[in-house]
Amino acid sequence: MQPRARRTRTLAGTLAATLTAGALAVVTQLAGGTPAAAASSEPYTWKNVRIDGGGFVPGIIFNPTEQNLIYARTDIGGAYRWNQSTSSWIPLLDFAGWDHWNYNGVLSLATDPVQTSKVYAAVGMYLNSWDPNNGAILRSSDKGATWAATTLPFKVGGNMPGRGMGERLAIDPNRNSTLYFGAEAGNGLWRSTDSGVTWAKVTNFPNAGNYVQDPADTNNYLNFSQGIGWVAFDKSTGTAGNTTQTIYVGVADLQNTVYRSLNGGTSWERVAGQPTGYLAHQGEIAGGYLYITTSDKGGPYDGGHGDVWKMQLSTGAWTQISPVPSSDTSNNYFGYSGLSVDRQNPNTLMVTGYSSWYPDTFIWRSTDGGATWRQFYDYAWPNRTNRYTLNISGVPWLDFNEQKSAPEQSPKLGWMTEALEIDPFNANRMLFGTGATIYGTTNLTALDTGGMVALSPFIKGLEETAVLDLISPPTGTSPLISGVGDIGGFRHTNLDVVPDMFDMPYFGSTNSLDYAELNPSYVVRVGKGARTANGQTNIGVSSDGGANWWSGSSPSGAQGGTVALNANGTRVVWSTEANGVFYATSFGGGFSQASGAPATAKVESDRVNPNKFYALYNGTFYVSTNGGQSFTSTATGLGATGNFKAMPGVEGEIWLAGETGVYRSTNSGTSFTKFAASASGVGIGFGKAAPGRTNMAVYTMATIDGVRGVYRSNDVGATWVRINDAQHQYGNAGDAITGDPRTYGRVYLGTNGRGIIYGDATVTPSSPPPSPSASTSASPSASPSASASPSASPSASPSTPPSPSASPSPSGPGGKACTATYKVLNSWPGGFTGELKVTSTGTVATAGWRVNFTFTAGQVISQMWGGIRTQTGSAVQAVNEGYNGALAPAASTTAGFNASWNNSSNPIPSPVTCTAL
Repeated sequence: MQPRARRTRTLAGTLAATLTAGALAVVTQLAGGTPAAAASSEPYTWKNVRIDGGGFVPGIIFNPTEQNLIYARTDIGGAYRWNQSTSSWIPLLDFAGWDHWNYNGVLSLATDPVQTSKVYAAVGMYLNSWDPNNGAILRSSDKGATWAATTLPFKVGGNMPGRGMGERLAIDPNRNSTLYFGAEAGNGLWRSTDSGVTWAKVTNFPNAGNYVQDPADTNNYLNFSQGIGWVAFDKSTGTAGNTTQTIYVGVADLQNTVYRSLNGGTSWERVAGQPTGYLAHQGEIAGGYLYITTSDKGGPYDGGHGDVWKMQLSTGAWTQISPVPSSDTSNNYFGYSGLSVDRQNPNTLMVTGYSSWYPDTFIWRSTDGGATWRQFYDYAWPNRTNRYTLNISGVPWLDFNEQKSAPEQSPKLGWMTEALEIDPFNANRMLFGTGATIYGTTNLTALDTGGMVALSPFIKGLEETAVLDLISPPTGTSPLISGVGDIGGFRHTNLDVVPDMFDMPYFGSTNSLDYAELNPSYVVRVGKGARTANGQTNIGVSSDGGANWWSGSSPSGAQGGTVALNANGTRVVWSTEANGVFYATSFGGGFSQASGAPATAKVESDRVNPNKFYALYNGTFYVSTNGGQSFTSTATGLGATGNFKAMPGVEGEIWLAGETGVYRSTNSGTSFTKFAASASGVGIGFGKAAPGRTNMAVYTMATIDGVRGVYRSNDVGATWVRINDAQHQYGNAGDAITGDPRTYGRVYLGTNGRGIIYGDATVTPSSPPPSPSASTSASPSASPSASASPSASPSASPSTPPSPSASPSPSGPGGKACTATYKVLNSWPGGFTGELKVTSTGTVATAGWRVNFTFTAGQVISQMWGGIRTQTGSAVQAVNEGYNGALAPAASTTAGFNASWNNSSNPIPSPVTCTAL
């Protein structure tokens, strides 16, 4: 298995709508009339299309004092909390949108052992220019349901080398308001003494780490110092409420890898007698010992040698306890990383040989403090004896459709196994992360008595694929076919069941798909990373809707790029990643070089005329009327980046979402009309028409009326309605987006690390569609705006907030009742942050709630989290989100919002009524 590829994106800054004229037709016409109020919103339900995993899980964290409180962190897919009742993971960072897409790279996570509702995450994606944002420490007091952020003065690399070390973020178990964070890239050790609100560098810490994987890396990815890898407290050296005195820190320095403080962080020293020549990937204190796992490299892919050590805390004596010591050079060809001590049996520990790719990863267990070890399998080439079973029936793609020769097996036990944890409350439960999933067991101790450990995926709900393309054919057994990075792609016949991956041909990544609009059983896909040893190419074709595939012919060296299949399935155009644009005059037949379209142009087919194809490159549009043989440029000024699609059923109708806005052409790209309300966009797609309409619904990820979001238009772009909200943003999502032509209101959204999301309208299809206000305003207000995150924005010149108001509601059905309180939390010139607090006052639990009030001074809500708002004029209605509608008697929840005001007065509306549902 090759190292997992990653999609990266550099976000553009503020995007201007100005277009420069050229020799070709330019976009000058704007759709719509006079400016109107911002696009309205409509409540949607959002959930994942199930793939289950698909990426590296570098960290699994059990809370040591609350049973079943478990977190997982990923390198591009955010953080998750385990739900014991459903045996699934709950995503925690979906509020992070385009402005904070880097929050989905989670370098470290810490769960509070004293106040267990508190959890912290160190977030950021890259240390280089791929990520324009600094990192942050997120903090939550409700187990990750809501978060506040403190931005750091440097970047954090959740998807950088060394991300499997840890944990770099640690909480003092005696004085839990004190936290430490070990940073990368020479930024040193940082400390907070106010529960993560503010942070300061520990200036007397002597070593910021000097290990760099490749100082000469011209891609500027491997040439950063991996910094400080972990922090561990010796709880026995403190008392409740007082600072723990002994703290150990692991540093990425081959000669000086462990430091400590014996006086609560006042001073620091290199630990004497420590091993040298290796990096301490992880460190853990238990039973009077410090245990460390080491490797000569930082991981997560690489590592040629390593050892496991323990140091007796009372004497400082070090003992090497490696299952296979580094001195055994014929058998030790890997580093150690994963480390866990059984908190019920401190003499029992487990370690992993994370960088053993052949024949498999290594996992060992010792019940005598490392004196002897038993591993999950034994092998003497080519024979292998497993001490485990592995049931992947629920996630069948985990065998990658591979046939392995002994001693390799499929499915693999794992690779990149840096996260491994024994449940502190249940010695039989253990979880470990791989480059593709989380495996776990509930009969771990069977290994100690010669039995078989039963392993299976513990991954439901954790989705970590980077989605490259999506199609939803109008007929057939599959409503969705996807192209994803690293694990090929999928054909879903049931969105809630994990299917097998594409095979024959297999691509590591499927970059593009298309189907024949007039014969949807014909499907084509292209990608890269084929198993060339099997004679496979980078193009696959299917005549049964993607159920079965065979290899098409391929231009020499062609891979990746985009592909288009004409309306009746008789011609293919393939714009390859580097070789140019090609066309074939048969389905899967031989390709010839096309002319007129630049290399790497994005291509699509007309959905009616079989001879017509389109291309887009660097803001210029191209058209072919001879089946892709030649292209002619038609329009320019469409922005340097963007995606476009042709409308089914209407020849020559094209929609484009690009960096300068959303556009429509009705004349095969000869000219385009920009929708005035749009400022930028990344993806566009079509779905079933709204009831009573004949035109298809249009879906886009775009900035409309100054707000980035997922939008739907039922009326050919005359009006737009936002269908996601502040809690459902999914990072830099939307390159891949399509509606469902069979189900009105359903949209599929591709993300870069959170898998495939689908949303369904909560309005019944038989009901009239909502009537959003027209979206034709020119540009967003230049006034300061508050952050879209749930935390309040600071005020430059704060004003005294008015007193909150509350109005009780009469008792509802069956004893349900609620009250709502309106409060201004913070204000600044032109804007303010407010809060609605809803309390259940009845005798039985609510199933939902609705709050109504009317502004009296022209205030307008721009964003809301924790509730779904509708504002018509001055009248506002807020209803619960899916997660906070059920309130037990006396329980409360909050919804926050950002709004504008006129700077002269900002009165509290009255009454504020609450209706229990």
